[in-house]
Amino acid sequence: MLQSRQFARVLDQWPKDEEAINARYLIRAGFLSKTAAGVYTLLPLGQRVLHKINAIIREEMNGVGAEELSMPALIPKRIWEQSGRWEVPVVYKLTGADGEEYGLGWTHEEVIAEIGEKYLVAEKFLPRAVYQIQTKFRKEARAKSGILRGREFLMKDLYSFHATEADMRAYYEVVAEAYKRVFARVGLQALVCEASGGDFTKDYTHEFQVVAESGEDLIYVCEAGCGFCQNKEIAKVGAGEQCPQCSKGKIEEKKAIEVGNIFRLGKRFSEKFFMASYGIGPTRVLGTIVEVSHDEQGIVWPEAVAPFQAHLLVLGKEEKTRERAKDLYEKLIVQGHEVLFDDREEPAGVKFVDADMIGCPYRIVISDRVPEGEVEIKKRGRAKSEVVGEEEMIKRVFG
Repeated sequence: MLQSRQFARVLDQWPKDEEAINARYLIRAGFLSKTAAGVYTLLPLGQRVLHKINAIIREEMNGVGAEELSMPALIPKRIWEQSGRWEVPVVYKLTGADGEEYGLGWTHEEVIAEIGEKYLVAEKFLPRAVYQIQTKFRKEARAKSGILRGREFLMKDLYSFHATEADMRAYYEVVAEAYKRVFARVGLQALVCEASGGDFTKDYTHEFQVVAESGEDLIYVCEAGCGFCQNKEIAKVGAGEQCPQCSKGKIEEKKAIEVGNIFRLGKRFSEKFFMASYGIGPTRVLGTIVEVSHDEQGIVWPEAVAPFQAHLLVLGKEEKTRERAKDLYEKLIVQGHEVLFDDREEPAGVKFVDADMIGCPYRIVISDRVPEGEVEIKKRGRAKSEVVGEEEMIKRVFG
């Protein structure tokens, strides 16, 4: 991608009306644009990152035997009334041209349960699992956390159907392991925490929490690292107490960001089968990565989800230098590598600042001072750069 041809660009100033780190960095770096409180446009760079997050999610969901589908966002009132969730405060309600009332989808248990009853009519059709990656709408009372708590956001929700409770619980653990892999692959250290079921179930549920100073949740974790973790809202222990799981460490209170949750629904939404639901917010994951992976200069993207693997800069006034950079860029593209090429007529300082703000894993520089056949490379987040041959660079950067 030629940087001179990009739709959006790095802004000169931080956005004045944003408090959240993720929104401040993503907006300034040209990944995101604010439309309204809690409503954002993902610009091309942001969309590239989101596609990579979604691809990882799809691989893992397909890997546990789930099929992808797409359900409507416009859901009739009658479906919500069957479960008693029409009056849930977060629902956006509207009236259609036919006078019928609808709620915009904030979750889809009711919809998929009704569909499941049409197709899973006998035990021989169970178990089954389906998922979607779809826009959700929630009437959040406050939307000050950027894309961590939006009024319109993307959600991956998976639903499983089982003949027995034992089978539901067994598959629940399978998906929990898949979730751990998803978060590890996108560069997040997620803790599995017990939590209450809220509007979904009376059973204990599990949240996947990423420790961060900007987090809205408070969790209790064992300092000894035994794996004990509970959301403070349901915790049976307090900070400073001995861990009830290992009896070795003390309980610590930490701020965290919830990036996923899983629920054993049982037969709440249908008497015909046992159900469980499993959610990951891809846009929330994107925002969380920025919250925990940035510095004063900009975003530091994990390699698996970075918009480009490398940012190629050409510096200097000599025509042969620009030709070298152009030739290298075309060579890398032909080889199938993801490269953002800063071909703009801008001072070196501007190019370096913009490259750090965008945050690609590697910066590659060709300048008048770098000998022909060699390039300067620097890994994002490290202080020093080094000059190596082009082939060595390709090996190191693109592996």
